[in-house]
Amino acid sequence: MGLIGILAGLALLVWFAFRGWSVLLLAPIAAIVAAAFAGQPLLAHWTQTFMGSAAHFVAQFFPLFLLGALFGKLMEDSGAVGSIARWMTVTLGPQRAMLSVVLAGAAVTYGGVSLFVAIFVLVPMAMALFREAGIPRRLMPAAIGLGTMTFTMSAMPGTPAIQNAIPMPVFGTTAFAAPGLGLIATAIMFGFGMWWLRRQESHARATGEGFGDETPPDVDAAADDPLVRERATTAAAFDPAEVHHSQHAPTEPPVFIAALPLVVVVVVNLVMSMLVLPNIDASFLAEPRWGGTSLSAVAGVWSVAVALLAAIIVLLATSFTRLPDLRATMDAGANASVLPIFSVASLVGFGAVVAALPAFEAVRDWVLGIGGGPLVSLAAATNILAALTGSASGGLTIALDALGPRFMEIAAATGLDPGLMHRVAVIGAGALDSLPHNGAVVTLLAVCGTTHKTSYFDLVMACVVSALLGLVAVIVIGSAVGSF
Repeated sequence: MGLIGILAGLALLVWFAFRGWSVLLLAPIAAIVAAAFAGQPLLAHWTQTFMGSAAHFVAQFFPLFLLGALFGKLMEDSGAVGSIARWMTVTLGPQRAMLSVVLAGAAVTYGGVSLFVAIFVLVPMAMALFREAGIPRRLMPAAIGLGTMTFTMSAMPGTPAIQNAIPMPVFGTTAFAAPGLGLIATAIMFGFGMWWLRRQESHARATGEGFGDETPPDVDAAADDPLVRERATTAAAFDPAEVHHSQHAPTEPPVFIAALPLVVVVVVNLVMSMLVLPNIDASFLAEPRWGGTSLSAVAGVWSVAVALLAAIIVLLATSFTRLPDLRATMDAGANASVLPIFSVASLVGFGAVVAALPAFEAVRDWVLGIGGGPLVSLAAATNILAALTGSASGGLTIALDALGPRFMEIAAATGLDPGLMHRVAVIGAGALDSLPHNGAVVTLLAVCGTTHKTSYFDLVMACVVSALLGLVAVIVIGSAVGSF
């Protein structure tokens, strides 16, 4: 009955979440259903297990959600994201429209700008560029998705994406875990995705297919759509409802000014991870008043938080005069972080209840028993849970909370590098999460004004298949030669 309860709770969560119900409500109900089938104390699981795990997630990662959303909103309202995207598209021109959209998305998201901020800025530019180049509008979601939802989220070393931060406390790693393997995965994702997009572009030209529907996208309508919002806030660290709750700068900054905060994020993150934190005496963290933790458990989060804070300071110093209403922008950025972190924390609470049930031992044994070794088991666990929840961050956290300690035991016994497990887990969570009910997918299609029927297959090839190929390469190379 316990296993039936786990499946029933998961089915309840997936079924109603797909229809736009709030995860804040669904997750505790699904957890109670699972606990009831197992004959476990319901209130204890709700107030102690569920809330304890959800609160721990918020305590660990709220600084990153807050700073990341704030940075993204400041970059948007200052005109920096638009300046970078416009420079990229103008420099490469309509003849390289596909490449310019992909690279513009990659540049801003690798620099720490929220996925949804990037989407809402890039779509109008991509539409103008695709129209001029005669590329079908239906390919826009795949091009934007490849640049914003694949290698810059999970593979590129140092990416400040929340998905890349989640494994750090579990494995004691940094955002730069397994950098060589991450770059290989990046090349595979980018290469395959671009090959597919260019193939589809060539086919469309050969058949005489043009841009298509000229209806301009209604960005505000998509941001305010309750269904889009409910799904989106479990997929990324930004509430799309806050996209237009402030004023944008009347002019865009020069591109070198606009790009400076992005460079600061990467450089400060690297310096903190490799030079500053490894050389400080953090023995005080073992004291009870600091949670009895260690530097390895918090260093990754500290590095990314300091990097985002430094970038915010630089952005304010260089673009303060361009922001029409700084308070409104800061408020919108802060508010944009709240619903996403509580949505993901609710998924984490559900996972904690499931992991605490006696029947979960069978699930754990099945995952660990998958052939191919621990890396394959880890990849399977993160892929499956990210697919079911429609959230890379939610699925990844559930998997690592339940199985992370066991994988660390395996790593200690076999000499497996935690950095390699980190990279496999993150890339795995960013592959099958892009199923039809994923919030980023729903938002991207809505903002582009396309549908699952017209655009989803190309999105799968550019974002899912490319990520799976990169994941397989990392597992094969990492198993053969180790981490580098």
